[in-house]
Amino acid sequence: MDRDDDRSVRVPLGDESVTVDLPDCTVDVARAPGGAPVDPRAAAERALDDPHGPSLGTLVDPDDTVAVVVTDLTRATPDEALLAPLVERLERLGVAREQVSVVVGLGLHRPMTDAELDAMLGAFAPLAENHDPDDTVTAGTVDGVPASRASGDSSGERSESDGVAIELNRTVAAADHVLSTGMVEPHQYAGFSGGAKTVVVGAGGEPLIRHTHGPDMLSKEGVRLGRIADNPFREFVDRAGDVAGVEFCLNVTRGPQGVLGVAAGDPRAVVRELAATARDALAVTVDDGYDAVVAGVGAPKDANLYQATRAATYVVLGAHDPVGDDGLVVVPARLQEGAGEGRGEQRFFDRLSEATDPSSLYDEMRTGYEPGAQRAFVVARTLREHPVYVTNSDHPEVVEQCLMTARESVGDAVDPGSRVLVVPDALNTLLR
Repeated sequence: MDRDDDRSVRVPLGDESVTVDLPDCTVDVARAPGGAPVDPRAAAERALDDPHGPSLGTLVDPDDTVAVVVTDLTRATPDEALLAPLVERLERLGVAREQVSVVVGLGLHRPMTDAELDAMLGAFAPLAENHDPDDTVTAGTVDGVPASRASGDSSGERSESDGVAIELNRTVAAADHVLSTGMVEPHQYAGFSGGAKTVVVGAGGEPLIRHTHGPDMLSKEGVRLGRIADNPFREFVDRAGDVAGVEFCLNVTRGPQGVLGVAAGDPRAVVRELAATARDALAVTVDDGYDAVVAGVGAPKDANLYQATRAATYVVLGAHDPVGDDGLVVVPARLQEGAGEGRGEQRFFDRLSEATDPSSLYDEMRTGYEPGAQRAFVVARTLREHPVYVTNSDHPEVVEQCLMTARESVGDAVDPGSRVLVVPDALNTLLR
């Protein structure tokens, strides 16, 4: 952790950055140490040459169809650089490009536009389709109760004996093989994202999201940022991945310098390897009792309030909360999309904007809520501990509607004389 002598530091804001100028404050800066960056395309080739478990050549036959689930624009995954070697390998195995489908794992986020798909996927955009969570088929249940992948049963109804229905995008369910790309990065519930989660949440239906993101799951002891061992959330999505037939993934992890590692093959092993790389690159030891913590976000996560609030919840609900008893969290975020345009984002906004105070909302939501609204539950839990200020946004009125406080700049949110911790990349920094 660094002491900033001139009390001025830059933090991300959209695709650019903004100066946090606090001349009357004591300012510490928590910068993740990072590591040596790699070229994503070259590292992907090496990972495909030496995967965890079976190679693509032992899994896929020339006549097979393949669905590749990729992340959406809310994650800074180099999807085109990962798809290129993956599709080329499939073609060398005799799988024609028209036998390959690319499904954008939206979960309950908004669909991507054609222009966004072109920018993200390049030459592979013509293969892509946005996932529709209302058009799914049931692959089975997490406890292994059989069900036809092509049954068309997307009701999501279940009993205690049946387990949780694992619904899949129709294109994914119909494919002979299910693969994925993705990002292994710190995640509030799964510990780290990536692996099977990209498929079963990103290209799945509401029953799994309702179960994994519900209050019972999120209140379990092992469900926490940066933890994958003995994490009930992570274990559940991995089991769901088995039912969904997720055989092979190609994932990256990143730090301040860029992509730090790429791994391929068995989803569980890939997540374990890249999570270890991420922990080494992203962990920072910090003090306690700060009057304010400034949590940077930047693009793509600061496009809307739903995503940007991750910065505050990662700080407060992570392994080490550095905010003092009367302290606050400040999040500079562009918010050009307001609260967010997807189904989950709108449920998040509805819950927060209709609430009178964080404690009442938290108590109410402990009895249950709609999939997507879990971010409101976690934000309410955070706001019970510390106020959250959002600065530099295009939509301060949305911030004020959601039990948070809007300010024009970080300097307007922080009192003179405060002891301040600045975390320039809060979503990729593990405070300890």
